Amino acid sequence: MTKPVPIDAADLWWRHAVYYCLDIETFQDSDGDGVGDIPGLISRVPYLADLGVTCLWLMPFFPTAHRDDGYDITDFFAVDPRLGTLGDLVELVRVARSHGIRIIIDFVMNHTSDQHPWFRHARRSPDDPKRHWYVWRDEPPENPDPPVFPGDEDSTWTHDEKAGQYFLHHFFHTQPDLNVALPEVRREIDKNLGLWLEIGISGFRIDAVPFMFSSAVTDTGAHGSNAGGTGGDGTAADEYDGMDHLARIRGFVSRRSAEAFLLGEVNLPYEQQMPWFGQARDGLQLQFDFPTMQRLYLALARGDATPLAESLRSRPAVDVAQQWAHFARNHDELTLDQLSDEERDEVFAAYAPDEAMRVYGRGIRRRLPSMLEDERAVRMVYSLIFSLPGAPVLFYGEEIGMGDNLEIDGRIAVRTPMQWTRDGGFTTAPPRRQVRRMATEPYGPEGANVEDQRSDQGSLWRHIQRLTRMYRDAPSQAWSELEVLKGAPPQVLAHVCRGEGWAMLALHNLSRDGTTVRVTVAPESSDEAWMTDRVPEERIDASAPIALELEPYGWRWLELDPADARVRVR
Repeated sequence: MTKPVPIDAADLWWRHAVYYCLDIETFQDSDGDGVGDIPGLISRVPYLADLGVTCLWLMPFFPTAHRDDGYDITDFFAVDPRLGTLGDLVELVRVARSHGIRIIIDFVMNHTSDQHPWFRHARRSPDDPKRHWYVWRDEPPENPDPPVFPGDEDSTWTHDEKAGQYFLHHFFHTQPDLNVALPEVRREIDKNLGLWLEIGISGFRIDAVPFMFSSAVTDTGAHGSNAGGTGGDGTAADEYDGMDHLARIRGFVSRRSAEAFLLGEVNLPYEQQMPWFGQARDGLQLQFDFPTMQRLYLALARGDATPLAESLRSRPAVDVAQQWAHFARNHDELTLDQLSDEERDEVFAAYAPDEAMRVYGRGIRRRLPSMLEDERAVRMVYSLIFSLPGAPVLFYGEEIGMGDNLEIDGRIAVRTPMQWTRDGGFTTAPPRRQVRRMATEPYGPEGANVEDQRSDQGSLWRHIQRLTRMYRDAPSQAWSELEVLKGAPPQVLAHVCRGEGWAMLALHNLSRDGTTVRVTVAPESSDEAWMTDRVPEERIDASAPIALELEPYGWRWLELDPADARVRVR
């Protein structure tokens, strides 16, 4: 096990950052070829800083075979020439730093493209040194893991005619899984992490964590599992421990950079997520809160906050060196796999009534505005996300209410080009040369664009900007303790964030029927108490019960004074 690295509070910047995820190829084109690029992104860094972003998460920008929107990588140590050069990336890191923004990148070494030179070598002969870099069998196992993309793939094992064997792939068959138990593969992982850290990258979002650290096969029917060899620390291959491997990666990253961290995609229930945090210093620092996200949509579909409240009450507390990351929408399908079949059907009926809006039987391929169809609801959702202890994560275009294009296949429907102006503004290239079609109206560029919204103080963009500033103005909120209050009307989520010398009551009305809800807030004692409404700044005497009205999808953030004041709601 890696020796723990001492924790300095100054190095925990990632606990209260505002994250913004984007795909370089769809954000800003600088040279008119129809493909976004790094110079184009550099020109938009001041925009991100103005919005309030403090950490930029870049989706894969590596050379690719173009079978999975950049996640099928052919070279982990380079930049896709369509997007720029390593020099451009270094300049992006410098410019972002000058605007107070750090950069993290996607880390996708759970698999490669089948066009990667490693796999091409592996296919040639059982004696090729690269053969064991992947996982092979003469016959598929009797009970294989199900594919991540049902419908697109029938199995996680595909026969390769040239190799004469089956290879493992949890994702598309064009993405063979790497055998991460093999010492040579683990050394490549270390070298790759080291390269980006030297360039100035501040952390990594690890893709599909449970798949990456459990893909090594150790039974005797598999080849490429390091059978007969040793693990990276000299242990036998069948002693490979994925969490131990993750701890070693964490130690490597921490030794190379005191500020760097690991954000993990672990879409599992809480009890299965927690071990991936490790023992404070040897696991992931951040994990996405998938259970809360999924229960949020069930609560929205019902107009009842109860499912969300139950999820938040059950969420485990985390160590000082750990954090939850909150999101309303990410770059993949809106997965609902942790809901029951009946609950999922409720959300489908509300937000994806057409089968074409769904994908893989578990998710929705629409963005938030087109699902909710009410900007008040959209604003309330982002207020709720920012009001919770944890770190908020935005997906590009969320700040303007950008939509999707269901004519684009699969999950990619939500990865349309950024909408800067009414005519798009992403590129000067004609539509036929653009990397992807724009979102459809009314959530396309004419109805939702940066230029119009930045000049409108009442716009969604300004709303998100105010939320980022309120969140950053009260850093205690990010690591505060969460108390979900009982007694509120069923439509209302009432919670208190309580930190050292600071506390806030947040109220959010999830009602779908246009109901204005009255919430009474009462002190637990008769001592003098005040609440400061943070929007607008208004001081309220809370030494006696007060009635607050929440309009449909209304919300309030109320700072408590004194910070140890206790309140009840009904």
